[in-house]
Amino acid sequence: MKTYRAALIGCSRMGAFIDHERNDPGPHSHAAAYVACKRTDLVACSDLRPEPMAEAGRLYGVPFDRQYTDYREMMVKEQPDIVSIATQPEQRAAIVIFAAQNGVKGIYAEKAMSASLEEADSMVKEVEDRQVAFNLGTHRRWHPGFDAMKKVIHSGHLGPLKSLILHSTGSLFNSASHGFDLLFHLSDDCPVDAVQAQLNLDVNALEGDVLHEDPSGHGFLYFANGVTGYALNSGRGMEVEAVCRNGHVSSLNNGWEWELRETTGIDPRRGRPCLKRSHFPAFQPIPPVANIVMDLVHALDSGQSTRGGVRTALAGHEVIFGFIESHRRGGIRVNLPIQNRTLKLRRERAPNQPRYRRT
Repeated sequence: MKTYRAALIGCSRMGAFIDHERNDPGPHSHAAAYVACKRTDLVACSDLRPEPMAEAGRLYGVPFDRQYTDYREMMVKEQPDIVSIATQPEQRAAIVIFAAQNGVKGIYAEKAMSASLEEADSMVKEVEDRQVAFNLGTHRRWHPGFDAMKKVIHSGHLGPLKSLILHSTGSLFNSASHGFDLLFHLSDDCPVDAVQAQLNLDVNALEGDVLHEDPSGHGFLYFANGVTGYALNSGRGMEVEAVCRNGHVSSLNNGWEWELRETTGIDPRRGRPCLKRSHFPAFQPIPPVANIVMDLVHALDSGQSTRGGVRTALAGHEVIFGFIESHRRGGIRVNLPIQNRTLKLRRERAPNQPRYRRT
């Protein structure tokens, strides 16, 4: 079976070094996932900063002559099958479009999708026109525990899904992009018709159509099937609950604990349903980044669609900008898709320094 040539753009935390921060079995970074996968070879890498690129090359066996400060030169010379784009969202769209236009057949891009909906629309067009397999790094879509949770929700055992509750949404681009995609995944990717939100946004952070910071906030997602999503910064940490007519199923402690409760009848003293804890289905833990890479490999092998896909990525991105649009209109409900596609994230910030070694 074919071994696919992979290249990494962005040799920082998610690209190469987050494994040094984790104590659970990996891989967790893009580079580590390609090295761990038997069907991929990490053949080249690119970063504007020579130091982290050299450290990533040393760690993952990429020789100096295949380390590039210009990602365009790397793609033209190396002709990779798969490209990982682990940059910030401000740079993402240009790299995805260049990769699609220059023969790359599989793209694994970090979240959030891009800095604007206008850019995201251009990414969708190029990826679809050139039939590029695309996955966004919203990891919980590829987490086996959330797959098990989704199966419980849609098995019908607990009755119809009524609401989805997401705790700890964090900042929209960096953190809530994970949570919003998870709500889509648990709802079987039902479209969201409208959103409503309030953000913690400095008065000077939004100038016209330029957003100078990544804000946090809370709000509602109104799914087309009548389900309501509640996105909260409650302080509980990353937890999510699906409330069905006859019970609840929850992921607690950022995916380390799982809980299933189902209705057993009506408590005669209170006139309310009685809930008992049931057995949550067993699952095989596999790091999400490993599943993302193998999903791309399967798509390239078979010609089938990826599990995520560029349209799914766009749906979550619409919610991010829907929250921003709702906030700047005073917190009113706004319909999706957003008509103004030019609002753009543009931050002035120095790059983060990755942790090169475990401490």
